[in-house]
Amino acid sequence: MPLLAALDRSPAADSLKTEIRALLAQPFGPARSGSALRCARSMPAVKVERVLTMLFSELPDLPIEALEIDARAGCSDFTGHVAVTALGTTRVFEFVWDCRWRAAEEGMLDHWGEPDQIRAAREFGWRCFAHWAERGGQEQLPRSSREGRAVS
Repeated sequence: MPLLAALDRSPAADSLKTEIRALLAQPFGPARSGSALRCARSMPAVKVERVLTMLFSELPDLPIEALEIDARAGCSDFTGHVAVTALGTTRVFEFVWDCRWRAAEEGMLDHWGEPDQIRAAREFGWRCFAHWAERGGQEQLPRSSREGRAVS
């Protein structure tokens, strides 16, 4: 599910949608904070986009007013949490997006016999979440993981 298509269907606040579209136009990541979309530090826009795509696919009908992302990006991963404000409450989702994990799950190996994280990131994109859970709630797994794959 492309993020822009999810945004078009979402009842999220227009100010948030505008800030997300601005983020997508900046490939080196958000260095600024808006009022509706805040990032704790500079992060690669593509990794933020993956988190937002997961969020909007899991909560397509939630009228999200504001988001705050605090995460760290590694070579093959993006780990942290996103705080979602909607309907007067804030919910926090912890996540680990990890293309190396997805490559290992899929049996994708490079010519050295290592998990082919580049191929997994290219083929699965935002669907490389090894972990997605609401704090204080039940773990929510990516759709591909709900189809029989174990996720930690």
